Amino acid sequence: MGLLKDTIRVGIIGCGGIAFAKHMPFLSQISGVEIVGFYNPTEEKARRAKEQYGSKDAKIYQSWQDLLEDRSIDVVHVLTPNKFHAEMTIAALESGKHVMCEKPMATNAQDAQKMVDAARKSGKKLTVAFQNRFKPENMMLKRIVERGDLGWIYFAKARALRRRGVPTWGNFLNKDMQGGGALIDIGSHALDLTLWLMDNYQVKAVLGTTYNVLSKQENAANPWGPWDPSRFQVEESAFGFITMADGATVVVESSWALNTLDEGEAQTILCGSKAGADNLCGLRVNGEDMGSLYVKMIETQLHGAAYYEPQVVDPGKLEMQSWIEAIREDKEPLVKPEHALVVTQIIDAIYQSAATGKPVLF
Repeated sequence: MGLLKDTIRVGIIGCGGIAFAKHMPFLSQISGVEIVGFYNPTEEKARRAKEQYGSKDAKIYQSWQDLLEDRSIDVVHVLTPNKFHAEMTIAALESGKHVMCEKPMATNAQDAQKMVDAARKSGKKLTVAFQNRFKPENMMLKRIVERGDLGWIYFAKARALRRRGVPTWGNFLNKDMQGGGALIDIGSHALDLTLWLMDNYQVKAVLGTTYNVLSKQENAANPWGPWDPSRFQVEESAFGFITMADGATVVVESSWALNTLDEGEAQTILCGSKAGADNLCGLRVNGEDMGSLYVKMIETQLHGAAYYEPQVVDPGKLEMQSWIEAIREDKEPLVKPEHALVVTQIIDAIYQSAATGKPVLF
């Protein structure tokens, strides 16, 4: 059910980097939204969050369970290490709150399924933070696909490749806390985007490989400082080959460290029966017309009055606006939990296939 009151009261569980960089600043800009509750294991971060973004009556809670017991809170954002996503999200739904959970949905498919089941049982809304859907080129590409311009998309690539970009802070290298490395971190964005654009979630089989080669190096070049090989518990790169029930193929490429010059994150390449498209450098559509091949660059920016800069809206802001709108108008969020579940199932299958050397059949 949607909310019938004027003000939506939000609680934040986890006051780390993503909370300060995306969720809290953009939520605080939405009319009729108040951030009223904060929990973080390190109370100093919760206090800083309250000072910067809290409402006049905002509280700091001593536990995340205490925050969920506050019936005045309507919506909870779960912004913790991946290990805690499922437990906290399920508890929040059961306490009668709508939930936005940061990606990835969960560290394994079983927990993700439990989250979907809890949302259905509670009747509350659940979404997962995949903000790359809200980039202008991707929103435009979605409209092009829905219009039928590409035809049947039977081959696609989901790419998130860093030559060097290993996050060495926090829990990123801890397998127990995060569930994985490059694939679950940035590969999940590219995979979600590609499946959404294809509108194809019926998986047949998955074959995957993971690597830890460069992570064994001492004093490696890295923009966030060299990593400690002894602490590198997750994969540096992962690759997947996915076949869909309708015969389509999706290739996933993800890396934090890979000796490649072909870099880019949240990228997708779509190849259809009528035309192809990609977002590698803006939005490009390629095809054939009157016996000739063409490549078209599609304009995606909104332009203002003459002599002014183009209007560029941060995708994180659009994500928050869309989420609050879904609650107010009692409609499905753009990122449906059932779709995020499939992303987690595929990631799980890639890890399983890499460990066993065998394909995983769905």
